[in-house]
Amino acid sequence: MASAQLVYSLACDDVRLEVGNKLSLMGIFENLFFPGFPSMILKLSVANHWVGVGEFQTQVRVLAPDGREIASSGPSQFRIESDGYADNISFFTNVTFERAGRYTIQTFLNGKVVAEKQIHVHLIQQPSSTVN
Repeated sequence: MASAQLVYSLACDDVRLEVGNKLSLMGIFENLFFPGFPSMILKLSVANHWVGVGEFQTQVRVLAPDGREIASSGPSQFRIESDGYADNISFFTNVTFERAGRYTIQTFLNGKVVAEKQIHVHLIQQPSSTVN
C-alpha cells in the first residue's frame, strides 16, 4: 500500500539544486516585514521533503488571513521508491500581501490537506521624522 509522510515544509526565498543532487535553501523564513500594504515579494519558494513509498500528487496553496487563496501551484506528480524520499519544490512569483496578519501555506497530498504552515506578515512602523 502506498503511503507518504511530510518530513518538513520550509518557506524560503529560493531553492537551488547543487552538484551532488543537494538542495540549497536561501532565506528561510516564518515572518515577513513590510513598510506598507499592499506589498509584494517577487519569489516565494516552498520546499517539501517526503518519505514513504508509492506514486503521489501534491499541490501547495497560500491563503490570506481571511482564507482567500492568493497563490497556488499546479498539481505535481512524484514517486518514492522503497527506502527512498522525494523533494518537491513549489515556486510562486509576485505574491501580494494585502495586509498584515497570519497567512497559511497548505500542502496537499492526493487532494487532502496534510500540513498547514503559518507565515506571519508584519507592518514595520516607520520612525517619525523630526526637524530640528
